[in-house]
Amino acid sequence: MKATVLRRLSLTNFRNYIRLEVELPPGVVVLMGDNAQGKTNLLEAIYYLALSRSPRTSLDRELVNWLAWKEEMPFARLEGEVERGEVLLRLEIVILPQRGPEGSRVHKQIMVNGVRQRALDLVGQVGVVLFRPEDLGLIDGPPSGRRRYLDVTLCQLDASYLRALQRYNRVLLQRNHLLRQLRERPRSWEELRFWDEHLVREGAFLILRRNEAIVKLGPLAGEVHSALTAGRERLELKYRSSPAWEEAPRASEESSLKELSQLFHRQLQEARDMEVQLGATSQGPHRDDLGFVLNGMEASIHASRSQLRTAALSLKLAEAQLMREESGCEPLLLLDDVLSELDGERRAHLAGALSGRPQVLITATDPASLPQELRRVAGLFRVKENRIEPFPASE
Repeated sequence: MKATVLRRLSLTNFRNYIRLEVELPPGVVVLMGDNAQGKTNLLEAIYYLALSRSPRTSLDRELVNWLAWKEEMPFARLEGEVERGEVLLRLEIVILPQRGPEGSRVHKQIMVNGVRQRALDLVGQVGVVLFRPEDLGLIDGPPSGRRRYLDVTLCQLDASYLRALQRYNRVLLQRNHLLRQLRERPRSWEELRFWDEHLVREGAFLILRRNEAIVKLGPLAGEVHSALTAGRERLELKYRSSPAWEEAPRASEESSLKELSQLFHRQLQEARDMEVQLGATSQGPHRDDLGFVLNGMEASIHASRSQLRTAALSLKLAEAQLMREESGCEPLLLLDDVLSELDGERRAHLAGALSGRPQVLITATDPASLPQELRRVAGLFRVKENRIEPFPASE
């Protein structure tokens, strides 16, 4: 099994970091510090280097330190050296201004080992799994967050999924535009049938891949959750697709896609008049959801906050295991404020689950919150006033 280890990270004008150079050891790395010192920003930078997108904002210009905007040529630069098995990857992303008639905008330049690459080509080269306190919303928040989670996970595992997702979103945009036109001015249905065919082809593939992922991810999450709760809680994942379709053994992937495509096309036909009135597509993977069932009940309704946190953490640890099994390489595991709101027993179980991983970065505010198992093996670093330094042994 290949290990993934971030050896060096360099930041310039990224968030609150004017300039940062840090070398990181393998194993468990704990970043200690008070709030608003830059711990979360550091994990965000690592995530951004791997995926060229932020987990916190869709606007890249927000990542550029505000002082940099006072310069004649504002920019932000992220650089990292990642060992992936025997391969050394040098990643670099530069965020630059792009001025136009709509005001100041930015674009990014991506380099891997000195070669310019598209964001499409960067995804999947370095696997990354991030847990944030906001991930409780994966369970009790809106479906859009759960769909986004599935898409990010699958895009890292399968380049064909990423390309199909991009095509599906473009087709969906065109089809919705046409539906609004049909609502205002009746015209030939031929163009709608054209977009239906493309929507069905790409959408059926996405639904099939999501189903396959949940079939594998569900048992893994259940095992992790059982371990974190000493066997007292049972977690199940349920994929709820539109059109409704359940993964089951079939002769081949081709037969599964054919059956799903026929169902998808039939439901589009049945919903056509309603969709024209709505001016929007009501069927397809953009309407799907992921359900969490805890001890036989809907977690979004019945789970406590501590149970929600444990379920979200179980999902992320299971995701890391799935990525390891599918790609043959351990992903970088980033855990932001993961220990708060977990009782001592669950912290101890988490420490056991993290042991032996090539590299895990954890943020925390209180050294006392660290289980002894982690303190013994972790590299401790202090994050203070945008600086990172080894944590004094005396503390």
